[in-house]
Amino acid sequence: MTETNYKFDTLQVHAGSSPDPVSGARQTPIYQNTAYVFKDASHAASLFNLEEVGYIYSRLNNPTVSALQDRLAALEGAVGAVCCSSGHSAQIMALLPLMEPGDNIIASNRLYGGSINQLSNFIKKFNWSAQFVDLEDLDSIKKAFNSKTKAIFCESISNPGGYVTDINEIAKIANEMEVPLIVDNTSATPYLCKPFDFGANIVTHSTTKYLSGNGTSLGGAVLDNASFDWSKTSKYPSLSEPESGYHGLKFHETFGDLAFTFYGIAISLRDLGMAMAPQHAFQTLLGIETLSLRMKKHVENTQVIASWLERDDRIGIVNYAGLRSSPFSKRVKRQYPNGAGGLFTFTIRGGYDACVKFVDNLKVFSHVANLGDTRSLVIHPASTTHRQLSEEQQKNSNAGPDLVRLSIGIEDSEDLIKDIDQALDKSMS
Repeated sequence: MTETNYKFDTLQVHAGSSPDPVSGARQTPIYQNTAYVFKDASHAASLFNLEEVGYIYSRLNNPTVSALQDRLAALEGAVGAVCCSSGHSAQIMALLPLMEPGDNIIASNRLYGGSINQLSNFIKKFNWSAQFVDLEDLDSIKKAFNSKTKAIFCESISNPGGYVTDINEIAKIANEMEVPLIVDNTSATPYLCKPFDFGANIVTHSTTKYLSGNGTSLGGAVLDNASFDWSKTSKYPSLSEPESGYHGLKFHETFGDLAFTFYGIAISLRDLGMAMAPQHAFQTLLGIETLSLRMKKHVENTQVIASWLERDDRIGIVNYAGLRSSPFSKRVKRQYPNGAGGLFTFTIRGGYDACVKFVDNLKVFSHVANLGDTRSLVIHPASTTHRQLSEEQQKNSNAGPDLVRLSIGIEDSEDLIKDIDQALDKSMS
């Protein structure tokens, strides 16, 4: 099914999927293989020269993974998608076509701690760098730009703080500066927000989270909607200039709207090797079939629980953009019409020690370093996911020592409140 005029609930079930032509199997098969037989020598040469589209080796492409790519592209409104082994690998893949040694990006200072660490430390190995700014201060974004800036990077809904980015305003600045806006849409999913509709140029996902929804399958994805002209300036030679690895082929000139996508397959996956496993693609396809149903329940439960916590004397601050008290409530209605997600944080008046006791005494919530599961999850970021960050970075990421992050599942909200209540009582003792 390739039609794009269907609504979300239909696309999440059918996009990228069709009956297997050999067996008639209705569900997408798991193509658990590494290589594919060529018709003849000429066919093989055409594939390797990028003159023909087809399957070569599962590090590059795989039919099960292709089905997932097509489904994600349909849901996000992209021209193409490339899946990979994790959300972190997706971020590197998104940057690879854009960056040269010495280049930098501007990134939100509210990113997930692992992303901050990746962009603060790891990318230095490529001689890249990141400047972290508060996206609420639009002037600071403009001031951070220089001749080596190649992109702006943010999350639609931040992890852990649940901050909702004004994508439209950030996109205007990116467009003015002639750089692409990359939005990590993991926490929102295309059901809650479609960043392309608000001016984003590239979208990334950790498919591990809400898209999968079951805590079983690692994966990532990079999507492009062909809204950025890679040949307009000389900033992006990997896409606009001759590629030595393909005898001088120019990706943008040759592939047009699919230039960024083909680069992701032909260069990034070929040379970095961070391919998605077919089994993980299959499980993610299954997860996406119920995405809208789950997201509705995630949002409904989160709204109830966050509202309850906001009235509790044991709690300091509740950070959830879906609350009327949130300074971002109007932004949610404008850019996140289906809700502010299932992720939020709150502070406990007893500080660090109380947070640890609270986490240890929960019974229904699982203490894990993940989010977006059908099960409700809890973590204390300051002692785990954000432990490697400085105190200032923790505060900027909304991950201070007195703060707990909840990822609300699809259980009964009353049961979840009872569990939180008893754990809070024990944290105060």
